[in-house]
Amino acid sequence: MLAAYARNVNPDDPFAALSVGEIEPPAVPEDWTRVALVAASLNRHDLWSLAGVGLRADQCPMILGTDAVGRTENGDEVVVYPVIGDASLADETLDPKRTLLSELHPGTLAEYVSVPERNLLPAPKGWTAAEAACLPTAYLTAWRMLTTRGRLPAADGAVLVQGTGGGVATAAIVLAKALGARVYATGRSPERREKAAELGAVPTEAGGRLPERVDIVVDSVGEPVMEHSIKSLKPGGRLVICGVTGGHAPRIDLRHVFFKQLEILGSTMGTRDELVELLRFCAEREVKPVIDSTYALADAERALRRLASGEAFGKVIVTNG
Repeated sequence: MLAAYARNVNPDDPFAALSVGEIEPPAVPEDWTRVALVAASLNRHDLWSLAGVGLRADQCPMILGTDAVGRTENGDEVVVYPVIGDASLADETLDPKRTLLSELHPGTLAEYVSVPERNLLPAPKGWTAAEAACLPTAYLTAWRMLTTRGRLPAADGAVLVQGTGGGVATAAIVLAKALGARVYATGRSPERREKAAELGAVPTEAGGRLPERVDIVVDSVGEPVMEHSIKSLKPGGRLVICGVTGGHAPRIDLRHVFFKQLEILGSTMGTRDELVELLRFCAEREVKPVIDSTYALADAERALRRLASGEAFGKVIVTNG
């Protein structure tokens, strides 16, 4: 079958480790189901895998991809939940042995993917497969950051989203607006800030002073924005971090943290139940993901290079058929 996969890993030149071509279809373990790919969305995780972050050379070849919408053998269109964890836990994201598709098990950038039956959810009606494929990683991560971890107030809430343009940041703007919050968004260029404004956010230069202090900061950047994030929070506010694309070792003035009684919270992905909630919320509020561009599976390298360029605004999609 056709797939985009890590042939090996290469920290210096990740694309030197990428192959797009024929590979053996994944095995279908007991209680798992084979799904035919319709659409998948790309994530930074795919680029990190090629660079050897979270993926070892002895695990290769490994099919990339965490997100997908596909069809079962019965013809049902389904959304794939990508976390493989202990289903007996109330929160499988706290399972220390959890993995994402493409880490231990072959991922979704292929004509077929195999997943546990419980990891399949009905695709939302009235959505394209490309739209639904955006939800399981970036939008689920943003949803958990805003709700479970960030505890966004039901009324009169304010949110700062750092690093407009990335998948999680864009998702956070869209979802926070749909939840009724006032949203501020930083961006490294006027063009990206303008696009954030089109989504309903108040655009702010990186490090710029906000008109008010916020309840939650949603951050996937890390080191370069940490000081600004902490200073932007109101007393009792929460900084929720899901990534460190800008660096992982910031300096923090702890006086702000204890005097304002701030919370600094880590967050990653979300539970299956949270994905169910997210699907329902998006359907009820008619929330649609922001898509940057769409490529055929055979052009997966072009799609990954688009993601790696840092120029994408919203999700990059790969389709099959």
